[in-house]
Amino acid sequence: MQYPIEQYTVKQEPFYRPVANEVELYQAAYSVRMPVMLKGPTGCGKSRFVEYMAYKLGRPLITVACNEDMTASDLVGRFLLDKDGTKWQDGPLTLAARLGAICYLDEVVEARQDTTVVIHPLTDHRRQLPLDKKGEMVTAHPDFQLVISYNPGYQSLMKDLKQSTKQRFAALDFDYPAAEIETDIVARETGVDSKTAEKLVQIAHRARNLKGHGLDEGISTRLLVYAGQLIIKGVDPVAACSMTLVRPLTDDPDMRDTLDAAVTTFFS
Repeated sequence: MQYPIEQYTVKQEPFYRPVANEVELYQAAYSVRMPVMLKGPTGCGKSRFVEYMAYKLGRPLITVACNEDMTASDLVGRFLLDKDGTKWQDGPLTLAARLGAICYLDEVVEARQDTTVVIHPLTDHRRQLPLDKKGEMVTAHPDFQLVISYNPGYQSLMKDLKQSTKQRFAALDFDYPAAEIETDIVARETGVDSKTAEKLVQIAHRARNLKGHGLDEGISTRLLVYAGQLIIKGVDPVAACSMTLVRPLTDDPDMRDTLDAAVTTFFS
């Protein structure tokens, strides 16, 4: 069967600004096809990093946004009915294993633990995926690699990876970049001037200091890019920040007032 590998190819280089040695470490892990786990807060660049590395390595990328309703069949495949009867449809994990793609399971902790167990045979020396319903054993293409990500800040007893899963992966820690780097990222991604980008980053740092003190999560780099995109389109900075940095983050009136005050401090 021919698979549409072209549709999974990253054709244009994504912008990614390295913050440490994560690029070199990932390249070393890929050279031995080691499964990799990316850990870090939401919107800090994990998904962009995987996309960048897929481009840099010249490998197709198949991304799965994990959720609590996802079943093992959603990953590996199922039989479907059509006008000619039944036919087997590969899931994204099986497709990636056949193609030699990088399979990226985004926020894997959101999936049920009984679902994530299906990745185990692909993440050890076997590098195989049993398709029980089809009676087939898929041996992964030599270029196949599995990458997962999750936000440790959202861990709970009900939403965490089993140790038997965690210890099949090498791990890279991600966090929001240092202020200088984050300013450069926001300016580069949005086109705003460096002073505006610096103000946005300073607002984010104030909000991140409130994590655990009224906020579950700080302002992400992604939200800063959203704010910059509105500002470059002529939206008043205070209104842009309110829409992208404050309102999505909290519904608590007092916390909103605190964040609005921070915005006004920099964009009065």
